[in-house]
Amino acid sequence: MHIYKICDASLWENAERNGVFKGAGIDIDDGYIHLSTATQLAETARLHFHNRSGQVLVTVDTDKLDITWEPSRGGDLFPHLYKPLPLDAVVNVRPMPLDDHGTPCPRGGFPKD
Repeated sequence: MHIYKICDASLWENAERNGVFKGAGIDIDDGYIHLSTATQLAETARLHFHNRSGQVLVTVDTDKLDITWEPSRGGDLFPHLYKPLPLDAVVNVRPMPLDDHGTPCPRGGFPKD
C-alpha cells in the first residue's frame, strides 16, 4: 500500500542529502510524521498547503514501515509514523505546482490507489 507526504521541496532536498526525513515543523512539534492516504490527499493539500508553492508529493511504501493509524478529521484514520522516514521506503517524489485555486496538485492529478 502507498501513503503520501506533502512537504516543502527544500525540506525534501535536505532529507535526500541526509538519507532520512525527520519531518516538517508540525511533525516535529507533534512527535510523528503526518501522512495521508490517496483518498485523504486532496483535502490535506487544500486544508494545510493552500497557496504554498514549492511543495512535493512523496509516495511511501507502507510495507517497509511501522505505521500507526489514528483518528483525526471527522474520525478518519490517518497514517502516522513515529520515527524518521527512511528514504528506502520512498517510491516516488513529484513536484506539486499550485492549481487555479491555489492548492498544490501533482501533475497528472492526485493518486487513486
